[in-house]
Amino acid sequence: MNTVLLPLGDDLYAVPVEWVREVITAPPITRLLTAPASVLGLFNLRGEIVPLLDAAVLLGVGETKAIAFCIVLNSERGPAALATTGLPHRGSLEDSSGPSELPGTTGVYNVGGRAVVLLDVESLLAADRLGGADQHGQSVSASVPK
Repeated sequence: MNTVLLPLGDDLYAVPVEWVREVITAPPITRLLTAPASVLGLFNLRGEIVPLLDAAVLLGVGETKAIAFCIVLNSERGPAALATTGLPHRGSLEDSSGPSELPGTTGVYNVGGRAVVLLDVESLLAADRLGGADQHGQSVSASVPK
């Protein structure tokens, strides 16, 4: 499976290449005071407003302190970007070495002697994961434009 590998601190995650629109250097972002912790802010990408999400928060493994790059994804609700701490690069995943227990992931792979966790982008970017629900049970997610 062809993927783009995302460094998050010392860990490495993979996104199937068909979800990836482009990789850009860390853009200037506009922070949203009422946004959930997983939403770092919004940025303008050639006239298109794109939410920048903290993949570490979405995965439950901490938070991204220093953003080096971001990977812009094509989601069913529009573009969304994941912050990374290093330069994303292409990688090929062969056989799975086991399941992953992290939410929003599908398995663990061995790439060059390193464990790489494959992200389930659709699950990771689901409205209930991004914004939760209000007191009436309605999905709240202003973070990814429709």
